Amino acid sequence: MTLLRAWRVSQLLIGLFLYGFSLAMMIRATLGVSPWDVLGQGSALQTGLPFGVMTNIIGLIVLLLWIPLRQKPGIGTVLNVLLVGPSAEVGLAVLGEPEALWARILLFTGGLVLLAVASGLYIGAQYGPGPRDGLMTGVHRRFGWPIWLVRTLIEGTVLLLGWLLGGPVGLGTVAVVLLIGPLVHLALPIFRIPTRQELENARLEQEAPAYVQGS
Repeated sequence: MTLLRAWRVSQLLIGLFLYGFSLAMMIRATLGVSPWDVLGQGSALQTGLPFGVMTNIIGLIVLLLWIPLRQKPGIGTVLNVLLVGPSAEVGLAVLGEPEALWARILLFTGGLVLLAVASGLYIGAQYGPGPRDGLMTGVHRRFGWPIWLVRTLIEGTVLLLGWLLGGPVGLGTVAVVLLIGPLVHLALPIFRIPTRQELENARLEQEAPAYVQGS
């Protein structure tokens, strides 16, 4: 394994673990969670299965929706389905629910920021998007709808379904919907690792002027 590949794999695994842990932080803050986690908690409430298990199951179901959209998963996609749920369970096992409001706000804010950083880490590794991100881009590519409209429709549907199943909705849910996009937008360029092909293309572009001049 080359150094570049080892770096990308390590960043992918760290990002996925932190992603699940950040979900646990926001759940323990009891101020509201993201629409997908509203669905996960509502489904867990109705089925009696642990939240982490339901997160994996929902990820698998979403991944199956890629088939008619002709989306191709990468290793990062598969690991997202397998690892985010268990890492969320680890977080739930080690974190308690603070009683003071200031502590809950602090825990939620930390979880939201960590979620954005974790997203930048695992997406920046460039081993394939997560099931939910791939669903959004797949619908956009298949039907030509704007990304903002696709994301709004998907998250609105997920939030409604999760709420009907008994999932918790609060001010934190609104904060996630409004802030996670801009935060991830900031995190992506920081943690994006260029692939070997991109590095090779950049090298050729740098050498091209000298080559043309010499010819």
